[in-house]
Amino acid sequence: MREWQRGAVCVSAAILLGGMALPAGAADGEGGWSAVVLPAARQLDLKARQSGHPYRIFVSEPASPAPAEGHPVIYVLDGNAAFPVAAFLARSAASRREVTGLVPPLVVGIGYPGAGDFDVVARRRDYTPGGVEAGSPDGGGGAEAFLDFIEGEVKPLIEARYPIDRTRQALFGHSFGGLLVTHALLTRPDSFSTFIASSPSIWWRKHRVMKSPPLRQGPAGLPRVQISVGALEDDPPKGNYSPDLLAMIRSRSMIPEARALARLLQGQPGGQDRVVYHELAGEDHGPVWLPAMSRGMQFFLEQPRAKGLSSQPKADTIE
Repeated sequence: MREWQRGAVCVSAAILLGGMALPAGAADGEGGWSAVVLPAARQLDLKARQSGHPYRIFVSEPASPAPAEGHPVIYVLDGNAAFPVAAFLARSAASRREVTGLVPPLVVGIGYPGAGDFDVVARRRDYTPGGVEAGSPDGGGGAEAFLDFIEGEVKPLIEARYPIDRTRQALFGHSFGGLLVTHALLTRPDSFSTFIASSPSIWWRKHRVMKSPPLRQGPAGLPRVQISVGALEDDPPKGNYSPDLLAMIRSRSMIPEARALARLLQGQPGGQDRVVYHELAGEDHGPVWLPAMSRGMQFFLEQPRAKGLSSQPKADTIE
């Protein structure tokens, strides 16, 4: 895996106990070594009421007081891996607040218990739409239940503990996570004000996500959307790829589908001002979520609070 070439951030995942980060310098072994601490972070393990599936919720709160309308909130999928990066980006935004005027967000990571960066089985189950089909070998189709969990349990949990701005909430996901973001956008466009889909796996079940009912816009109009994909995803750089792996990659094309989704959304009323698309040069599927998240964080924080305020300049409009 190549290093992120656009302002790479190397962040170690914190070891958090009892819902709170270990205090700095807390020894946990010989020779004075101690657990790595992620600043201003907490975590909580819980089971979804309906499914019983276990999840780990991570939260990073801005050090500055909440504005009168509350903190903007960004929810990040694959929280075990993505939360430390998103939390760093939020702290970076906070450190430059006096210069940029941007309000730093509350960051909520949704992950899974365990030490791994990604729970391959659980994310396939939770992030893919289409319903759980009897006898299906792919183990997916639980997107609706997972979105119900976010809406019915995670959001109320966060709102009960922190002052948040319900008009400024974002969802970020990569790969299958980007597919989940796309599905949420097309079926629940009012659930977030900003949708950030990194390399969405639109190919899943023969492009099932694109067969959703036509996008319905709520009172606030089309939400803000960022779609991104690595420019090398359909033609990966040289490496130790077997012929079978290369054939699988090429059968699951990413760039044409991402372009088509962006074109569809930009053709909606207001879409030219609210939908941006990025093909990130030099990036393939694995590490591209890092620059996608960085751009997505900026895109979200520049979101106006209310309809009718000035919009962010467009980027890479599909024609």
